[in-house]
Amino acid sequence: MAITSAICSSFKQELLQGKHNFASSGGHTFKIALFTSSASLDATTTDYSTSNEISNTSGSAYSAGGATLTRTGVGLTSTTAFTDFSDVTYSSASFTANGALIYNTTTAGGSGTTDAVCVIAFGGDKTASNGTFKIEFPTNDSSSAIIRLA
Repeated sequence: MAITSAICSSFKQELLQGKHNFASSGGHTFKIALFTSSASLDATTTDYSTSNEISNTSGSAYSAGGATLTRTGVGLTSTTAFTDFSDVTYSSASFTANGALIYNTTTAGGSGTTDAVCVIAFGGDKTASNGTFKIEFPTNDSSSAIIRLA
């Protein structure tokens, strides 16, 4: 099993079908779920699943389904469109994560869903022991944003 960073192929098709809205105001709700090294996530991932999702071993820092992301809007520089999210922090966390899945919970005209957007590999296990676990998103620009279409 492995987690490989990628924009999900199904997401690319769904963009052309108008199923994802990243606008900072009025856009869809996106979440980030964390997974163990036993997960198999890559460009072929189509939906969020609880299979091999992490569990918080003490406290309540992490809940199944992950954290709701704050969208930073959509930008365009020359020929690159981009979007990003605000950082996510889990306080008093006790868990180990190997990667994450960003997924849309409100595609297809507002109906609830689990459509995958992108997979993020952490490059190995990252652990918090009753501490802070922070996911820092890159700068929201055409060369760094987590989602860029050139």
